[in-house]
Amino acid sequence: MKIYSWNVNGIRAIKGKGFIEWVISEKPDVLCIQETKIQEDQIVAQLKNIEGYYSYFSCAQKKGYSGVAIYTKQKPLSVNYGIGIEKFDSEGRILIAEYEDFILFSVYFPNGQKDEDRLSYKMEFYDELLAYCELLRKKGKKLIICGDYNTAHNPIDLKNPKANEKYSGFLPIERAWMDKFISYGYVDTFRHLHGEEIKYSWWSYRFKAREKNVGWRLDYFFVTEDLLSVVKEADILNEVVGSDHCPVSIIL
Repeated sequence: MKIYSWNVNGIRAIKGKGFIEWVISEKPDVLCIQETKIQEDQIVAQLKNIEGYYSYFSCAQKKGYSGVAIYTKQKPLSVNYGIGIEKFDSEGRILIAEYEDFILFSVYFPNGQKDEDRLSYKMEFYDELLAYCELLRKKGKKLIICGDYNTAHNPIDLKNPKANEKYSGFLPIERAWMDKFISYGYVDTFRHLHGEEIKYSWWSYRFKAREKNVGWRLDYFFVTEDLLSVVKEADILNEVVGSDHCPVSIIL
């Protein structure tokens, strides 16, 4: 089973860059999308009805902002549009699909760069999502949490760690939460399978950053430890263009 995750930085923009053709060619079993930047009434049939897929969208109340989606070949047992906290759910950041063997989260974690308020919002979001995941685990559920986490975990996960240690995305408080997440038994699949390999999933549009591979690893697949035995591959598809992020994937 191939599960992909991609921050597309605007699904309407990427549609014009061969997105639908890429999905049909790549044939993921499930594709999680972040930062759709679309409202319900803007989702054209071409995007909603990609052949062979069920589609689900959680849109932000604010136009042209945030938003997540899931395309899936197999119809989920259930779909939840958030975690029941209005200030997070209204930004269209979490979509949860339950399958027979696991629950899958497509998450667009907040960016904390704007100001202290947004950093606080981001940290609260992190903690509330973890609490929600823990409730599911207590019910015996196995979890996959993928998406744009908006934080590079360790120095290996960005090109210029020293220059960025005072900026949101690589702050000690954000990195400490990633440590905390892992301490609860969530596993970074790429790092688990690829050790110290350096690969990035996001590049600034400025200064030819992607061309020079001056990037950050912001996009992850975390799984609960009880799923680790079935994770056969994890990858960062950095040859796929169309967004400032590239897709990441796992194969179960």
